[in-house]
Amino acid sequence: MSLEIRQLDAADFEACRQGLITLLIDAVANGASVGFLADIDSQQANGYFNEVNRALASGALTIWVAEEDGNMLGSVQLSLCLKANGLNRGEVQKLLVLSSARRRGIARLLMQQLEAHAAHLKRGLLYLDTEAGSEAEHLYRALGYTRIGGLPDYACGPDGQYRANAIYYKTLSRP
Repeated sequence: MSLEIRQLDAADFEACRQGLITLLIDAVANGASVGFLADIDSQQANGYFNEVNRALASGALTIWVAEEDGNMLGSVQLSLCLKANGLNRGEVQKLLVLSSARRRGIARLLMQQLEAHAAHLKRGLLYLDTEAGSEAEHLYRALGYTRIGGLPDYACGPDGQYRANAIYYKTLSRP
């Protein structure tokens, strides 16, 4: 078994769509607050990935996947600020690892690829938000991200209950 992390381009995206849908639905079913409620279905997830595909094709977003033996185990996205005054930053989005594949270092490997690409693009400031008190906070701190605060009642979790978020950043380089 060999784990492969690869960046998708627009041509690769369709071949990975179903795996990405499965990842998203699995994440929500296991309590991840990633923008969807517990009643997410394949049609909703597919609609979301239509938006992702458009952003990927426009150059506003990059996405990586982790695969093993033809199975999609994880993904992460980097949304690139395209405004002239923000070309030094990018937002980490939707770090997802299949619940059955967690605790294998997949999230760390995905983040390392994302950070290396961001550095290559001279995106020296990365930021993200995650649910306050979630296991993800431990990962981001271990990767060198700094928590700068959060907002109460920021977003609903899959159960429909509003929860606080935690906002993190990491400086890769100075402009």
